Amino acid sequence: MFLTFFRLTLITCLSIAANLAAADEIQQVKTELLSLLERIEALEDENNQLKAVSSNFTSNNKIDVKGDLRYRYEDIQTEGKPGRERSRVRARISGVANPTKDIEIGIGLASGGSDPTSTNQTLGNGGTSKGVVLDLAYFSWKMGNGVGVIGGKFKNVFYRLEKNTMMWDGDYNPEGLAVTYNRGPIFINTGLNWLESDAKVDKPIAMLGAQIGYSTEINSSALTIGAGFYDFPVKGRTVFRGDNDDFFGNSFMCTDSEALLGCKYNYDYEEIEVFVHLKTSLANQPTTFYADYVHNKAATDLNTGFEAGLIIGKASEPASWQFGYSYRDLEADAVFGAVGDSDVGGGGTDVKGHVLKGKFAINKTWKLALTYFDNKKDMSGKNQNYDRFQIDTEFKF
Repeated sequence: MFLTFFRLTLITCLSIAANLAAADEIQQVKTELLSLLERIEALEDENNQLKAVSSNFTSNNKIDVKGDLRYRYEDIQTEGKPGRERSRVRARISGVANPTKDIEIGIGLASGGSDPTSTNQTLGNGGTSKGVVLDLAYFSWKMGNGVGVIGGKFKNVFYRLEKNTMMWDGDYNPEGLAVTYNRGPIFINTGLNWLESDAKVDKPIAMLGAQIGYSTEINSSALTIGAGFYDFPVKGRTVFRGDNDDFFGNSFMCTDSEALLGCKYNYDYEEIEVFVHLKTSLANQPTTFYADYVHNKAATDLNTGFEAGLIIGKASEPASWQFGYSYRDLEADAVFGAVGDSDVGGGGTDVKGHVLKGKFAINKTWKLALTYFDNKKDMSGKNQNYDRFQIDTEFKF
């Protein structure tokens, strides 16, 4: 519009000038003014290009921040041991940026220490400051056609039924590389998760895993079935963290059993998993059923695990609720215990029992939860009763 007005003004000026100046002078003025017009048009094009680049830069470099905070009270009763009560907090925050439309960069911090299966911090010690660790540091590349590549320290890519922790603890964020495929009803997840990558510490060792699943709708229900294979080549290795005998329920042998020296894993863990997950509705309430079975073909005994559960309701909208129940029977060498659940039976393998959980949503970001664990631990040894009660208040932003 500005250029149109400017042209009309020039034409008018030239018409007036025609009556006042000679033809050669008029031609000189026209040439100069037309040159000025071309420069203005070039500047306007350049300005539009700069606006587009600036808009694209702002959009692509927006950082999305999210996090959560949980306050927990729990009471733990283990047969033959004094009872334990404690209050704990968990805090997590992460930022995600998309420098291009197909690249994602994520960095996250969390309360906690070196334990990869827990970001809880126990309150006390005179109010001492609590630890904060690097919880996420990854890149994700969407290659197209449903294929993605992830590298660094990232959220577990393997499908877990209703956040089932029999094989993988919910706080466990693996380190390494993953390739995923998700298109239509088929999904495939593969991963190389480092257990040790530094040859200066020990021989590098990694878990290699692959999982395939199929999802479909049946009337108003959603069904997912799948299977996976995960290889932990740890036979003859010492522990990866903790004390010399921290094998998290897995079988081990020591060269000196009294002093606990030279302790090493008895088996590799070549885990075959089969699972089914059904989301439906009963009595006008969202209802979920699931079952997960695992077998370690590298162990000769105590090598199977099973979990089944249901969830009624969904605590999402304000004043909504849900109730969940699950039963687990996990033998000592069914799975690699160091990356498994840290709550049922006190954590690790060689546990069985019931878990009951209720949750109520005060609003979309604030929920209350009660969880009761009625378990047996160290089934192949002391076979102790284990009871645990948790009260949680959870916030998300």
